[in-house]
Amino acid sequence: MKQTTKNVGKFAAVALISATVAGVTSYSLRPEERETTSFCEQFPKSTQITPAIFGNSTAGVMDLTKAAEASVNAVVHIKSTQLGKVQTVQEPMDLFDFFFGNPHGGRQRQVQTQPRVGFGSGVIISTDGYIVTNNHVIEGADEISVKLNDSREFVGRIIGTDPNTDLALVKIESEDELPTIPIGDSDALKIGEWVLAVGNPFNLTSTVTAGIVSAKARKLDVYGNSGIESFIQTDAAINQGNSGGALVNANGELVGINSVLSSPTGSYVGYGFAIPTSIMTKVVTDLKEYGTVQRALLGISGRDLNIHFDDEMKKKAEELGVNEGVWVAEVVEGSAASAADIQADDVITGIDNKTIKTMAELQEELAKHRPGDKVKVKLIRDKKEKTVSVELKNAQGNTKVVKNVDMDLLGAAFKELPDDLKRQLNLGYGLQVTGVTDGKMKDAGIRKGVILLKANNEPLRKVTDLEDVLKSASQSPEQVLFITGIMPSGKRVNFAVDLSQED
Repeated sequence: MKQTTKNVGKFAAVALISATVAGVTSYSLRPEERETTSFCEQFPKSTQITPAIFGNSTAGVMDLTKAAEASVNAVVHIKSTQLGKVQTVQEPMDLFDFFFGNPHGGRQRQVQTQPRVGFGSGVIISTDGYIVTNNHVIEGADEISVKLNDSREFVGRIIGTDPNTDLALVKIESEDELPTIPIGDSDALKIGEWVLAVGNPFNLTSTVTAGIVSAKARKLDVYGNSGIESFIQTDAAINQGNSGGALVNANGELVGINSVLSSPTGSYVGYGFAIPTSIMTKVVTDLKEYGTVQRALLGISGRDLNIHFDDEMKKKAEELGVNEGVWVAEVVEGSAASAADIQADDVITGIDNKTIKTMAELQEELAKHRPGDKVKVKLIRDKKEKTVSVELKNAQGNTKVVKNVDMDLLGAAFKELPDDLKRQLNLGYGLQVTGVTDGKMKDAGIRKGVILLKANNEPLRKVTDLEDVLKSASQSPEQVLFITGIMPSGKRVNFAVDLSQED
């Protein structure tokens, strides 16, 4: 479970409203650990309890045994292994290098890294073996092992990942139908409602803890500007290894994927946070259908108009004539908001039939949509209520389906630059094109033998470096790889590789 370092008493502005979220939890493939303070005193809990189908209340005690029985068998243990790799290490320059002309530093040597193993949880959502987990649980993994509650083990295959939501979809193959948890409506959750956190925090069979929903649409600022945060906050005990596990209501329905732990020690103290199924369902559907998430963007920057915590916002609210909502600080040119005549200093108070009080609520609502969807945005302008129709767009500023881009699109093969060629050309790194077929690189004029040094200003030391830049560029509005290279003759060359695809 990721530990956040932020105090969430105030909610910060985000750069753009996106239709995805990102969650992060601690994981052995991501060794850094962070600390936070307990949120116990900041967010008082309600004690309201909603009736449950499985809940038999005796002397005021909620019976959650049937809900637990209905969910434990569908929560799995995930082991992901990153195999050891050979890496090139640049040693510091010494006097020999200085006097005998190695401008790129000292000598290079090959280092074998050790395998790295991480553990997490996952939730089976279909009888044919689709499993939802956190992206960071399987990120960078070369091998994935899935262990069921009955101790059966399977090899996991990644169907799709979305770092901006910290969600991933994994598939296992079984001759038998697998146990599942029915997906519930996280929007229907109420503050004070009983929930169960189910996972494998200590590499055991499924473990269950109970608590209540402490808050909804909670924003922690743990994912930066690239993601949407609208967490379900619960006081059910969540520990490391619960990443990707299930948050279940008293009816035994999945309402969230456990993602973030608030703790000063790395173990449970205070609260846990889960990605709601309202976001998970759409992300998983996109990953299954397209291999990547279809992100709908509104195209604004702004912040909560929260008069309780901010004197500046209190003055702004008096000027605008509204006490709560999302204040629009800026509208991105060419965006969906711009086309719909949403303006700076508007206050968004609703989308379709959903009341919007915070940025997190706005992000969660948009996360349910795809580019091309039309929504009704209710706003306050000049102290008057106004409703505008908005056609949501993607990051490229249109409504086309964004396709999953992989290295096959480039139509080329690559290898790391051999040491002898590095010495001949006086280069510290590079990728050599070993073959070109029909594809984007051929269209850009790249031929066999060309040495690629940088793509979009990022050094290319390994083939995986190019994969990372390609993935990032394919999601950008420009959808272009700007490549700097060199011919074997030493001639410098530049290329622009168009990554856009026809429908």
